[in-house]
Amino acid sequence: MNLEHLVRPNILNLKPYSSARDEFKGEASVYLDANENPYNTLFNRYPDPLQIKVKEKIATLKKVEAQQIFLGNGSDEPIDLLFRVFCQPAVDNVVSVEPTYGMYEVAAGINNVEYRKSLLNDSFDFTSDELLQATDKRTKLIFLCSPNNPTGNNLSRSQIIETVEKFEGIVVVDEAYIDFSSQPSLLGDLERYKNLVVLQTFSKAWGSAAVRLGMAFADPKVVSLLNKVKYPYNINVLTQEYALKLLGNAENVDKWVKTLLAERTRLEVRLSELACVEKIYPTDANFLLVKVSDANAIYKKLVEKGIIVRNRNTVALCGNCLRITVGTLAENEALVKEMA
Repeated sequence: MNLEHLVRPNILNLKPYSSARDEFKGEASVYLDANENPYNTLFNRYPDPLQIKVKEKIATLKKVEAQQIFLGNGSDEPIDLLFRVFCQPAVDNVVSVEPTYGMYEVAAGINNVEYRKSLLNDSFDFTSDELLQATDKRTKLIFLCSPNNPTGNNLSRSQIIETVEKFEGIVVVDEAYIDFSSQPSLLGDLERYKNLVVLQTFSKAWGSAAVRLGMAFADPKVVSLLNKVKYPYNINVLTQEYALKLLGNAENVDKWVKTLLAERTRLEVRLSELACVEKIYPTDANFLLVKVSDANAIYKKLVEKGIIVRNRNTVALCGNCLRITVGTLAENEALVKEMA
């Protein structure tokens, strides 16, 4: 991978902002360098701009190097920064599969970058050759979500790897739902593939969607480019402290995941007994994509009863489909009762 060839020239030549906490690293007794208020201890100081302590905890847990980690305000921040680092507005393009997570297309629109779609097959999967046919010499990024949203299934691992090996740009694999998957993460392939970026999040299995903390794992050179472009203090001190506490109790996440996987299986059985349910698609996420007799009518009925699912009826390949998140036993039973 010729990284310099991929990066926008203005970003490559950019001299990043240097904050007070970038210039001095360590502990001191008196801080008079950042124009901070000396009062209101605990919250008066700027946070670590590189979140070193949090990254060290994540590195141990994920078996990667801290230098391979970028932390963002949700996964949306690294998604946006990848556009800003690699894609020249109105010149370059990106490619993804369809249907998939909608933020890739939104980020492309915000950054004035052409977004190209490659339709999934009837099994909600893809082939590398067909996907790469949508690329050209101006394609800088490929986005693949696996397990995919809204379909729930893992994309073919062999086809993902083939894409990473054949594509001369950056391949971003969004693993937001990987903790619920039967397949292992691609984190173990980072050393081998310098053009691979893996996204994960604290929003799903970690039960912390409100905190807005996303993780991007990549070659240190790619991480350094993201750090170059991000806002200096993008992760506040409250989030960093919360993440350290959460990471110190990772066994809770394992319990949540096991419970949700068991409930996912039970919910699938319960839904399959309903007359309005025509098909339940295979899933490796914490949700089910369910084809029903009339998605609009059933969705409206559920809303009237205070039960909210996602109506995916207008999404490509998802006609008359509802996307149903796996909740608690009581929540799932309330759903089944109203759909019966």
